[in-house]
Amino acid sequence: MKKIKLWIFLVLISLILGLTYIFGIDFYIKSSTERQIINNYEVKDVDAIVVLGASIKKDGTLSLMLKERLETSIEAYNNGVSSKIIMSGDHTRKNYDEVTAMKKFAIENNIDSSIIYLDHAGISTYDSIYRMKHIFKLKKIVIITEKYHLYRALYIANKLGIEAYGIDATKKIYSGQSYRDFREILARNKDFIKTIIKPKSKYLGDTIDMNASGDFTN
Repeated sequence: MKKIKLWIFLVLISLILGLTYIFGIDFYIKSSTERQIINNYEVKDVDAIVVLGASIKKDGTLSLMLKERLETSIEAYNNGVSSKIIMSGDHTRKNYDEVTAMKKFAIENNIDSSIIYLDHAGISTYDSIYRMKHIFKLKKIVIITEKYHLYRALYIANKLGIEAYGIDATKKIYSGQSYRDFREILARNKDFIKTIIKPKSKYLGDTIDMNASGDFTN
């Protein structure tokens, strides 16, 4: 009986310590990046506006959240935040191309094709930010995504030595947000470890010349 009680006690202690660690890291990442989320467009002349990708449908139609991110990036561009936009998303499969769909939307909304650059291998938040540092050679960026996602993106940028700010693209709360919030807690913990190890992005490639036309990256 004593062994069972001891076993239960040890399990409870392990559970408490585990949860304390998980939620402690989550709190740290959010609190350490909160001030980098700007409420308007006061940051100017950054190297690029970076739009983080999200899912698209089989026919190339944008998800509503991705559309909001792109609309926000266009607003930022029109308000002089940067003269260049980078679409970072997943185009590692022949029949799935987030970034071209993203660029198409921006062009349809009167953004010059030549100032839109494509990062075809932004398969995760970490990969996107890593590639901004090592492939695009950026030093100062504004990241566009929803607020719950911005904390992690900004934290990764900080740890990789990029000066970063975030603009919240949230215009509406969609169904399933509670699940996304929970999943994001785990993702923050994962990338907390990842930024200590600093592995290379899964896909690398040649350096992108940001002085050349963005159409070169199509």
